[in-house]
Amino acid sequence: MFDTVLVANRGEIAVRVIRSLQGLGIRSVAVYSDADADARHVREAHTAVRIGPAEAAKSYLSIPAIVQAALDTGAQAVHPGYGFLAENAEFARACAEAGLVFIGPPVAAIDAMGDKIRAKATVSKAGVPVVPGASDVDIPEGGFAAAAEKVGFPLLLKPSAGGGGKGMRLVTELSELDAAVESARREAKGSFGDDTLLMERFVTTPRHIEIQVLADTHGNVIHLGERECSLQRRHQKIIEEAPSVLLDEATRAKMGASAVEAARSVGYVGAGTVEFIVSATAPDEFFFMEMNTRLQVEHPVTELVTGLDLVEWQVKIAAGDVLTVAQDDVRLDGHAVEARVYAEDPTRGFIPTGGTVLAVHEPSGEGVRVDSWMSEGAVIGSNYDPMLAKVIAWGPDRAAALHRLDLALADTALLGLGTNVAFLRGLLADGDVRDGKLDTGLVDRRLSTLVSEEVPPEFFVAAALDRLLSLQPQGDVVDPWDVPDGWRLGGSGGIDFALKSGSSEVVVRVQGTPANALVSVDGAEPVRVSARRLGDLLEVRHPTGFHRYRHSAGSGRTVWLARDGHSFAIGERERLRSAAGSAGGAGPVTSPMPGTVLVVKAAAGDVVTAGTPLVVVEAMKMEHTITAPIDGVVSELPVRAGQQVALDETVAVVTPQKDEQ
Repeated sequence: MFDTVLVANRGEIAVRVIRSLQGLGIRSVAVYSDADADARHVREAHTAVRIGPAEAAKSYLSIPAIVQAALDTGAQAVHPGYGFLAENAEFARACAEAGLVFIGPPVAAIDAMGDKIRAKATVSKAGVPVVPGASDVDIPEGGFAAAAEKVGFPLLLKPSAGGGGKGMRLVTELSELDAAVESARREAKGSFGDDTLLMERFVTTPRHIEIQVLADTHGNVIHLGERECSLQRRHQKIIEEAPSVLLDEATRAKMGASAVEAARSVGYVGAGTVEFIVSATAPDEFFFMEMNTRLQVEHPVTELVTGLDLVEWQVKIAAGDVLTVAQDDVRLDGHAVEARVYAEDPTRGFIPTGGTVLAVHEPSGEGVRVDSWMSEGAVIGSNYDPMLAKVIAWGPDRAAALHRLDLALADTALLGLGTNVAFLRGLLADGDVRDGKLDTGLVDRRLSTLVSEEVPPEFFVAAALDRLLSLQPQGDVVDPWDVPDGWRLGGSGGIDFALKSGSSEVVVRVQGTPANALVSVDGAEPVRVSARRLGDLLEVRHPTGFHRYRHSAGSGRTVWLARDGHSFAIGERERLRSAAGSAGGAGPVTSPMPGTVLVVKAAAGDVVTAGTPLVVVEAMKMEHTITAPIDGVVSELPVRAGQQVALDETVAVVTPQKDEQ
């Protein structure tokens, strides 16, 4: 067994791997970029090594820097986690050349399965069913459109070298193909350094089912059952569970056997996942999609229903141990569901958010597990993937697991940045989700019912009372003239708080003290409310009930409030409004997220129509195209490719064209 292992990753997976290493009595080495100098994985490892600046290409993707860090700290092995270099054959090869054990499959297996085109050909020869399609390898130059029509629409474009939904595009008709290919190639090149694409027939009402496999160096290969990963947005998984309600025992065994054969076909070693696409209307028919030659984000649900620590087995297998778990030993006990918590705004197309974590509260309790890298003071920038944590719940059956997960998410609070927690709770409450009627398009179909920009009035009331509490004089002796009660001749007139959160704006009038106040919102009938602070909790007694908010002061006069999975930044509204841009949507076009300008698709002076692409911004591995809001002329375009832009920074100005006389 190794005595020192370097973890070549960051975030929650680095924290999670370090936890298992500690359980095995193995010394852990963390690596970090300048952006992560005080990150949780750095603090929890036995030692840590700086490997470069914030830019991933110069730090977490720098093979020489990571290998040198392992050698300098006396590590015998490297655990890659997932993402970054986890499926990079050159990294595995560099580790071997340096005398380091790569805790993952052999280079040949990574090569074979890392290229989706080769992977399909390899497993097809082993008798594993594959989805009909074509690729750059066998499509002649200029023949992409003809190949697409032969495969048939709708079809899915996928980067050959990638995973995690990056660069994938759904194309429903021929007219969409060229733009989708351009965008997919650009994102594939940026994410994986390879813009080779393949296209596959898009299976209708598809369900995403994957099988976890384990293989040792002694020829033993088993599967640990399946995970259902059909709840996705932008081809990125959101909620995963084990087992799937779709499969019966016979189908599970058949699919598991296919996964084992796929692993054997490339001499696989370690933990890996074979992903299948299954039609909801024909669950006994399944097709191989790809094999992920690494640990999966959703591995905790398999751990909870099998009782196995997959990271521990990865380490033991890499050290040469025999897999002591036989296929007949594998039992799926109960049900587990995982929800991914992202720094993103579901109301704005899931664009990444960012900021400094002002406060964090993570749930606990029977059957609840949290894999997280969050801590107070953590800075969420635009350099890395926006996943913050995973909240996982186990129960004796699916209904119990879903109930526990919902309660856990309701008790999750990350103040200082926007998250998708409320969206996750809404998705879990969906009737089809509760009934197990899932497919990969469900989120898109339900999106309008799952997201809302409206802020519940109770949050504005709580924010006003929190502000009033901050204004209360302190000390044993209080001058009545210091009491902020809006007093005037004839009695107390109350205080007006003009508040704003997102697109919601209200005026809250408070009469009295926080302990006994009459409160009205936008002139509505006043109601009796009381509030007090208890540490990081704000307790509010309101006619709608007794609520506890987690609260933290933001910048300026902004307060962050979280309750039941909802989290809002509520600040005082600007008293004066600019008239600029009020005519027909004219004026500045701003970036909806902090990030990097990838492409400038227009020029100053261009005549554009509403919806014309102006700028493509990338943040946290996600592209967002910013378009013209109106017909007009691009009068200003102050950004260039490669430039960093902040949230709401102006990237263009579009003005209406003057009518010619």
